[in-house]
Amino acid sequence: MTTAVETVMETQCPFCSVQCKMKITEKVDAGMRSYTVEPRQNAASEGRLCVKGVNAYQHALSNERISEPLVKRGGEFVPISWEEAYALIAEKITATQQQYGHQAVGVYGGGSLTNESSYLLGKFARVALQTPYIDYNGRFCMSAAATAGNQAFGIDRGLTMPLSDIRISDCIILAGTNIAECQPTLLPYFTDAKANGAYIIVIDPRLTPTAEMADLHLKVKPGMDAALANGLLKVIMDGGFIDQDFLEQRTTGFDEVKTYIETLDLSYIADITGVPKEDIELAGTEFGKSASSLIFTARGVEQQTDGSLAVRNFINMLLATGKIGKPGSGYGAVTGQANGQGGREHGQKADQLPGYRSIENPEHRKYIAEVWGIAPAELPGKGVSAYEMMEKIHTQEIRSLVLMASNPIVSNPNANFVEEGIAKLDFLVVVDMLFSETAQHADLILPTSSYLESTGTVTNLEGRVLLREAARPAMGMAKQDWEILSDIAAALGKGRCFQYETAEEIFEELRVASRGGLADYYGITYDRIRKEEGVYWPCPSLDHPGEERLFETVFSRPDKKAEMKAIANHFPKEKTGSRYPLSLTTGRVLGHYLTGVQTLKSPTLEARQFESFVEIHPKTARRFNVKDDELVKLHSRRGEIIVRSKLTAAIREDTIFVPMHWDGIQNINKLTSDELEPASKMPGFKVCAVAVEPLLASS
Repeated sequence: MTTAVETVMETQCPFCSVQCKMKITEKVDAGMRSYTVEPRQNAASEGRLCVKGVNAYQHALSNERISEPLVKRGGEFVPISWEEAYALIAEKITATQQQYGHQAVGVYGGGSLTNESSYLLGKFARVALQTPYIDYNGRFCMSAAATAGNQAFGIDRGLTMPLSDIRISDCIILAGTNIAECQPTLLPYFTDAKANGAYIIVIDPRLTPTAEMADLHLKVKPGMDAALANGLLKVIMDGGFIDQDFLEQRTTGFDEVKTYIETLDLSYIADITGVPKEDIELAGTEFGKSASSLIFTARGVEQQTDGSLAVRNFINMLLATGKIGKPGSGYGAVTGQANGQGGREHGQKADQLPGYRSIENPEHRKYIAEVWGIAPAELPGKGVSAYEMMEKIHTQEIRSLVLMASNPIVSNPNANFVEEGIAKLDFLVVVDMLFSETAQHADLILPTSSYLESTGTVTNLEGRVLLREAARPAMGMAKQDWEILSDIAAALGKGRCFQYETAEEIFEELRVASRGGLADYYGITYDRIRKEEGVYWPCPSLDHPGEERLFETVFSRPDKKAEMKAIANHFPKEKTGSRYPLSLTTGRVLGHYLTGVQTLKSPTLEARQFESFVEIHPKTARRFNVKDDELVKLHSRRGEIIVRSKLTAAIREDTIFVPMHWDGIQNINKLTSDELEPASKMPGFKVCAVAVEPLLASS
């Protein structure tokens, strides 16, 4: 008689920025394996899990995992040893840099990497490769909100307050964020707030599950969020809802904003935004008269060619009414990726050094160089943003690329252009655990560990630093990201600066590197995180509790005041017309994550939704002879895709929606524009001009 064997794995979900905790129990009985998943109590999700978290073990334990290094020979991937892989990398990168210079090699990271891996990836690019060219897919997640936060407040942290403030707020605006599908374990905060009397306003071109919860839904035209915020500001100012004392004592720039807003006509704002004037008046009045208010933005507002300006304008609303730095009031950028917050703080971005330091600041360069044991002159300068890296790959200014935990062929705008560029690379190294569409183009694939197999910290959307510990050994020959980077550095002759035995050793170095920076982690240790269930940054010393609510007395700008800025009404750069008459917007669905590399390897999640779709209003569908549940062709100035139609009155008549999780002929980013916002370099994913027709009509 055999005895069942159980293995218990305590871990955190690898997907969104809530970082829900869970216990996975593996049971082996008579050769059969089964799994049960239970949520665990934690401060953010309060013991909840969504459908993605419940099924996250499936991709991590999939038999499709890459378990050994693979090199492409004769168009096929064949196994090689780690030693051979490292030797090949050293040979190819050295040859590239000898012929074309250090800048001919680029590094492209991901927002799901731990803080330790993110930190080390930046150090690897700048010390081991000495290249300025490093950026990551988080550029498409938080860069617009980060730019706005840095400009207005002097610091960028996703939420300026703890999640618990949601329940005590009187008015909440959710602008371009679909919490119910993207961060569903946070939804009870908002439903509880509503039960407590909060007035909830959702701004979105679609009637999403989040909008269904709202007291008021403002069905804005895609790309017109900044103008809508101007309309709300006009109602607030005309209604006398401003906080004059707060404005005088704690802000600058209000007079400029006031002067501009006084020139605006609310009927005109209603016309250009597509939101009825009476709804703008109601929303502005409810926000203005409330004792406390919160504003949350996400990609719907931020992934625009004026994304940071739109966010600045929503921040203007909070500052004008003095609703920040107080219980129940503040601003929140709802982070998408698992470590979208921490991933942008410690060196993956083109212009950043650890601790949110600037690579162009001589004092910052000197400090980090000392931590790394090199001369400041050895540090390269500022690189370019993620999509601009793809342009440099296309022109072969970047000829070799080290890619870690990202899938740019699907996630970047103008995806056909990106794929053409990737195909031109002389040498592409992909570090991943599953075959992505980009990995198919690799010359060498290195197998990395899953979230179940790696130890490291992540920073959730609140700015709370959490520790996720390895729950099982790595699969096959896979290694942790930081081990791979350290080994490659050694193969390149730079091993002296990459002598680590554990992830905790890297975090100890990160603590020192971040000390005194905007994102100061110096007072945070693994032991503290274990004891306190996470620690908020900034945390400058071991006896500091961590700052859960920012800006209670001062802002982080040099003058200690927040900066307001007049934001002119903006229109999308790409206009609709007779050839491309509809506005396309994109987003997520509940069961999938990013480009689907992980969730589409989950049988349960794939079964829930195995193909993409386009939401189109019934009246619009009749106009273009589209029937429900049929294959249709969508095309823009950049490409075309084929998806299945889904008729719904939940979307504006001038707008269609397609999710972002599928590749190939369903890859929506074959259509999206590569226009970038000047300040943040965020692409305008959320609005481009398209046409739609039944597939058979084009045959």
